[in-house]
Amino acid sequence: MFILGIHNGEHDASACLFDDYRLLAAVSLERLTRKKNAGVSVDAEWPFAAIDECLACAGIGRHDIDVICVSRGHFELQSYKLRGRWRIKQAWYGLLGQKRLILLSDMNRRQRPKNSVDILDHERLCAGYGFTKARLWVYNHHAAHAFPAYFFSDFDDALIYTADGIGDNISYSVSVGKPDGIEILSGGDGKLLGPYEVNSIGYLYGFFTIALGYVWHRHEGKLTGLAGYGKPVAADEIVSHFSVSPAGEIASNFSSYDVMREYARLVCRRLSREDAAASVQDATERVIGRAVAALQARTGLRSLALSGGVFANVRLNRTLFENGVTERVFIFPAMGDDGLPVGGCLLYLYERDGVAAWQRARYRLDSLYLGRDHDGRFDAAAARLPQVTGSAERPIEQAVDALIAGRVVAIYTDRMEFGPRALGARSILAAATAHEINDAINKRLERTEFMPFAPVVLDEHAADVFDINPGNAHAARFMTITCDVKPAWRKRVPAVVHVDGSARPQTIRSGDNPLYHGVLDLYHRRTGTPVLVNTSFNVHEEPIVDTPEQALKSLIDGRIDHILTRQKFYGLRTSASRSQAP
Repeated sequence: MFILGIHNGEHDASACLFDDYRLLAAVSLERLTRKKNAGVSVDAEWPFAAIDECLACAGIGRHDIDVICVSRGHFELQSYKLRGRWRIKQAWYGLLGQKRLILLSDMNRRQRPKNSVDILDHERLCAGYGFTKARLWVYNHHAAHAFPAYFFSDFDDALIYTADGIGDNISYSVSVGKPDGIEILSGGDGKLLGPYEVNSIGYLYGFFTIALGYVWHRHEGKLTGLAGYGKPVAADEIVSHFSVSPAGEIASNFSSYDVMREYARLVCRRLSREDAAASVQDATERVIGRAVAALQARTGLRSLALSGGVFANVRLNRTLFENGVTERVFIFPAMGDDGLPVGGCLLYLYERDGVAAWQRARYRLDSLYLGRDHDGRFDAAAARLPQVTGSAERPIEQAVDALIAGRVVAIYTDRMEFGPRALGARSILAAATAHEINDAINKRLERTEFMPFAPVVLDEHAADVFDINPGNAHAARFMTITCDVKPAWRKRVPAVVHVDGSARPQTIRSGDNPLYHGVLDLYHRRTGTPVLVNTSFNVHEEPIVDTPEQALKSLIDGRIDHILTRQKFYGLRTSASRSQAP
């Protein structure tokens, strides 16, 4: 059975495809539209580019889909079955021929149906778009965050905690995962029709992001990096606006989110940007930390499964792991709203098959290479560019030679990664042995100077260089947690060490990505250093590259020096070689 998952939100729209429990493909809309954090618009109520990309990865069409799992995202007014005055409005908009997208959860509150799916026009949404045999299934926002965090972990018993800005009218959820089922303690659909609580630490972090001149839903990570340079002088004050009950429920004394936004602006006005970032970071760690500690005391569980946009904050994830109670942690790597379709499909399967079958189907997540594989046409794309040359002679060796010489090498191989991190399919590599490489790469990619670069490390040497252990090792496979760099290594790999002595490593094994591992393995054998810089293959404010053409443009524009694929090692022709070319 083919199950299509969709998130049609105003940001981070995405799609995924399952064949029963096997995840076949997952793609964020931004990678295809080239618009950062792309969401649905008045031009399309579903992320059709991402949908069709997933179908193409599996070699099937829209008519093959059996079930479509959708979030309570944005739908055209004409897609609802409306009552009363809304029917008049529907006819009015239909006559005008205009499109107006309305959030499904808003329509739930206005019409108060028993089931969200009851107010959607299935024929309009399915058959009208070519899904001739599909039926709709609507999933809960926070459950869709929670279920993959548990499903893909190694845990039998786990506390499942989600936190984000707001979704389906709430900002947090708590569940307990055990072999006999998942019990939702809070965060289900119970508050879908009621007023929302002003308690989101995710919104507060976003308001600080805006107040410091950055873009919400895009630059929160900049505050996380910037925090290392400041002092949390206002953290106590910020924390005083929040309370955590013995049951782990977070509340605030802000009367509205407008008041919260204004408070963030006032704090940032009187502090340096470094101290403001450090203050909201520390406050976030303390508030979420208290909630998780209360929940661990309540449940007795020492394994944490985390998801939701708040847990893109890798320093927070480390704090929760190192709280003295947690033994193991796993963060679903597509923790933001782009990961919702995966969880929505898993939630559908849980309800379709029951606990026992769902538990038997669980597996450890080892790869996120879920996009399109364009390798087969890379050489043809390069051949159309006279300034680009490629060599098939020992490409890995050439790449390592270039890295040792201090050049910047992008790796482009296999299927594109899903989620916010570059994990070796669309990555930029450089030697980590000189801190100066940071300034050079940042200048070429037009990036912020204070953001630390992440390292990739051979799995078998990870614990020698970083504070990686069985409790955080699975998280470290996907760059979802920070940890200390061992003191003996800080001066040896300064390019990946943040000002606070930490790093956000990715561990890699040969079976995960042979080309990526092969470069690092040879580099280690030649230099004795099992670490390289791994940063995302994109220019600042652009999504990570998808197609060969996008990758080659970066080469021509001088953003990188070389591109390594499975077949060849590419670079730019020298003036002499250009003059000799036919």
